[in-house]
Amino acid sequence: MNLNELLIDIIVTQIDVETQGLCLNAANIQTGDVFVALKGQSTHGIDYVDQAIENGCVAVLVDSQDFDCSVPSVRIDNLKQHLPVLANTYYSQAVQVEVIGITGTNGKTSVSYFISQLLNQLGVKNGLIGTLGVTHSTVVSNNTTPDILTLYKILHQYHLDGIHTAVLEVSSHGLDQDRIVGINFKQAVFTNLTQDHLDYHQNLDKYKDAKLKLFTLNSLKSVVINHDDTQHRDFLAVSKHATQTTYGIDDFEKINATTEGFLCQLDGFVFESPLLGKFNLSNILAALNSVEQLGFKRSSIIPLLHHLFPPMGRMHRIKNTLAWVDYAHTPDAIENAINTLQSHYPDHQVRLVFGCGGNRDQDKRAKMGKIASDLANTIVLTNDNPRDEDPQAIIDDILSGIDDSFELDITLDRQLAIETAITTLNENECLLITGKGHESTQEFKDKTLILSDIEIAQNAVI
Repeated sequence: MNLNELLIDIIVTQIDVETQGLCLNAANIQTGDVFVALKGQSTHGIDYVDQAIENGCVAVLVDSQDFDCSVPSVRIDNLKQHLPVLANTYYSQAVQVEVIGITGTNGKTSVSYFISQLLNQLGVKNGLIGTLGVTHSTVVSNNTTPDILTLYKILHQYHLDGIHTAVLEVSSHGLDQDRIVGINFKQAVFTNLTQDHLDYHQNLDKYKDAKLKLFTLNSLKSVVINHDDTQHRDFLAVSKHATQTTYGIDDFEKINATTEGFLCQLDGFVFESPLLGKFNLSNILAALNSVEQLGFKRSSIIPLLHHLFPPMGRMHRIKNTLAWVDYAHTPDAIENAINTLQSHYPDHQVRLVFGCGGNRDQDKRAKMGKIASDLANTIVLTNDNPRDEDPQAIIDDILSGIDDSFELDITLDRQLAIETAITTLNENECLLITGKGHESTQEFKDKTLILSDIEIAQNAVI
């Protein structure tokens, strides 16, 4: 598409340049792309123009600022407001894809995976977009919900490739920053709402308001809502224009925990689930009801549930051990993870290795410390992703929620903490390593380390 053609509804230009795509991230620029240089929270896209040009950009759109560079540039006031128009103009087929959006504090990734797996089993080819990346695409996304240009690009290519259904994790940041404007959402799923991201949203009400935005979209045909969550009525209230379905753990007639998962009875069907934790049973119900609302019979879906498997880093069991890696990084999630092991292994003690991320909601650190010391038998505090913060200061915040009488170990070196925990694990203990789950790096102020909890734990097994 020619740049003049792209900008025809925004600004008149005389720049005759053929373009191959649009990109907000200079690091992800491909040859022929237009670099859209926006002002961010701490930096401006202009600071990365040289990198974008080096990577092959052919033109730059910039927000409210004149500057010189070696490729054509166009100044557009209020550029951010024009992103939906740019996205829809360039990636016009994106809106042809029907999107299932999943939001909530915990469970988004698992529910998305389960929905995608069920659709695959039922013969519906679909794309999955979220925390663990993007399927059926070479597009790189560093966010749970991609920026608006990246999201449109993915969906546009999906449609060209014959994929007409997408399952998308929808984060509160993505909703607040209007990354999903104009997307054809057919269904919205709500898992739960607990404390998270208050460093960004400031309070729980604003956090909830961001989540609610998904359920107000006029394109929705159905919504699926967890009525076990105390906030569910607010989500029902704003989505009365769509068909409403609720679910809760009491939908199961019988639940029996085993060391491998659950033996369940649902609507007269008896099946085994290889997933630990009642929260995963809730996630299963979310996926079941989602797919049912897409037009499939419940009796055809339930027999498929025992085939579901968790995404990487979600109660991920380490081979030949009673050790698990989990992404739990909120007070509610860490409580659920500990309770899960206690319910499936009632005769075992729980050893917990965890920390808290830097530059994130500081208020939850003490809460997580208290929950951990109330529920776990032994604790090893370690680094998560300290980012720009002092690692010891983060540990001190966690310690403020733990009684001084509770004996624990502090090992800031996360690899050493995990290796020691694995090699010294007693026969009567389960080990839970939380916080990073699937992540393969660890972020510090001045460096990023290659570090995977799963690989470290597996390599430490004797």
